[in-house]
Amino acid sequence: MTDSFPYEIQEYTASGRKNVSIEAIREVPLTIYLNDREVVTLLCTGKYPRHLAVGFLKSDALLTDPAQLLDVDVKDEETRITASVTVSHDPWAGGRTIQRSITSGCGKGTNFDRNVETISKRRVDSGLKVTPAQILALAGELKRRSTLYNHTRGCHNSSLCTPQEMLLFREDIGRHNAIDMIVGECFLEGLPTEDKMIVSTGRVASEILLKTVRIGVSVMASTAVATSFSVELARKIGMTLIGNIKADSFWVYNDPGRIIQG
Repeated sequence: MTDSFPYEIQEYTASGRKNVSIEAIREVPLTIYLNDREVVTLLCTGKYPRHLAVGFLKSDALLTDPAQLLDVDVKDEETRITASVTVSHDPWAGGRTIQRSITSGCGKGTNFDRNVETISKRRVDSGLKVTPAQILALAGELKRRSTLYNHTRGCHNSSLCTPQEMLLFREDIGRHNAIDMIVGECFLEGLPTEDKMIVSTGRVASEILLKTVRIGVSVMASTAVATSFSVELARKIGMTLIGNIKADSFWVYNDPGRIIQG
């Protein structure tokens, strides 16, 4: 599968106009069906569609247990991808409806209010400990792996890490999708997450924090900043929230003792 496409364009600069060759990142719609009911269409690169579809459903609490999952049928038709997910339970039992919301990053959610209410009642409990040097090293590793961004300037990157190493690295045109790919893989493969952290690019808005909390991650760190809703939510539930990571510094919005001196 092609991640990007070459184009000949014109560039205007202070010294005039010139022809240049660039690469534009692939963008394709992925429509997710759950028990033959259309849930959402995501715009994505088309990478890891199975993980992305399942991760989205897990993030929105339409899937809660891997045992519920019966089948995931993905069809890639180049200009459109469909993921038909079949589960054993009724996701809309009790009159539950899909309440679509457009997030701050133009991603889509189906049950934002319900997810906030559920997550707000939790208390993040983890024995994970990480040093400032490890946080900076992981952010540096994220940057080094960002080859698609370097080619196109058109994607976000997310990773699942221990304090010592990066375990999963995912990239997509939307930071929501990159996170959901990780959520889906952890869910499908049974990867433990309570002792892991997410290191990512992109603004940490509330919907991003909700996705990480739902899979049990206790530390969220980004090279960008966090919104006020995310800061308040992190402080309420005991999540370690880090942002604005630079080469030798970062901001700590909240930490109940997970960041230690090495």
